[in-house]
Amino acid sequence: MPKRTFQPNTRRAKKKHGFMKRMQTKDGQNVLKSRRAKGRKVLSK
Repeated sequence: MPKRTFQPNTRRAKKKHGFMKRMQTKDGQNVLKSRRAKGRKVLSK
């Protein structure tokens, strides 16, 4: 059997998709803005 393709890594996930990473770019800020507007409980990782 081949190994599973998804090997979760919390640190890498936070570095790539975390709140700070989102805030660094204008597009990322727009992502957070739209998620706030939609009323999301969780904005980012």
